[in-house]
Amino acid sequence: MLKVGELAAAAGLTVRTLHHYDSIGLLQPSARSDAGYRLYDRDDVARLQRIQALRAFGMRLSDIGLYLDSPAGSPLLVVERQLAALDRQIGEAAHMRRQLLRLHTELADGGQPDLSTWLSTLEQMMVYEKYFTQDELAQLPMYHDDGAKAQWKALVDEAAALMGTAAPDSPASADLARRWLDAFESGTGGNRAMASRVNAMAAREPEAMHIQFGMSPELMGYVMAAIAELKYGVWSKYLAPDVIAQMRRHHAGRGKEWALLVEQAREAMQADPKAAGMRARELAREWLALFHDMVGPDPAAREAFRHASAVEPVLRMGNGISEAMLEWLRQAMPKPKPATQ
Repeated sequence: MLKVGELAAAAGLTVRTLHHYDSIGLLQPSARSDAGYRLYDRDDVARLQRIQALRAFGMRLSDIGLYLDSPAGSPLLVVERQLAALDRQIGEAAHMRRQLLRLHTELADGGQPDLSTWLSTLEQMMVYEKYFTQDELAQLPMYHDDGAKAQWKALVDEAAALMGTAAPDSPASADLARRWLDAFESGTGGNRAMASRVNAMAAREPEAMHIQFGMSPELMGYVMAAIAELKYGVWSKYLAPDVIAQMRRHHAGRGKEWALLVEQAREAMQADPKAAGMRARELAREWLALFHDMVGPDPAAREAFRHASAVEPVLRMGNGISEAMLEWLRQAMPKPKPATQ
């Protein structure tokens, strides 16, 4: 058994922190000494390890207690989640080390690395390595395939030229938007999880995207508007004009929230495949609220939206949302209470 001061020293925490965990019921000692001192046993220390791991993942203290009491919060699953995160960090560090060693060798031999070498090092420091392991990058054509890179450069150059001459709802912009979606599908290998992470990367790292692809925030906004207009044209076959107007307002005000929410759902699916935990329920509620804000209150319009998305492939392109994710969210949705007599 460990006293509170001994546990605090071993864990690198303050006694005050452990007292706070006790006061909120997050980590209560299993015993007390005759003098009233808190005493922690092996199970208490194991629980503290999970608490600190979940805090490192960014979970709020108010959520951790409920999460630990769910199936997804078992010691085995939390350790597996830590291992996956650590493996990703090790892979990122190893690749960055190889890149720096190449740069060091060239500089030590008196060479002058060219611009592309410096940019390659910079972009790896800033973007891809934060989101993908090396094994995953090997499966991402837009990262490793020279043909895919050339295709993206040509599309970016075309978008930059169009931005000053064609509105997002013009035929030329619609053509660009369709080819952009096709390139994104092939550039992410048709993998929805990869697409989700690329979208999150673009949302979180606008400056890095400018360096990597030459996509300024303004140019990115133009392309996203062109894609939205392309999809509005398809949705308009199924939805009334007032619903399309609602969707336009939603995308103007809250459209950027989708990329991050999709990525959060993808990450949560990995940690809790059965959608049994509190995080899954939170994300399902956020998803439903954002969906209702986009389509409006009419159940018929919501069903028409779902139907259109199911039968029109272009509406599913580029968003990183898989059918497995939608099913996971459905499982996480609060179940209606049975009617009482």
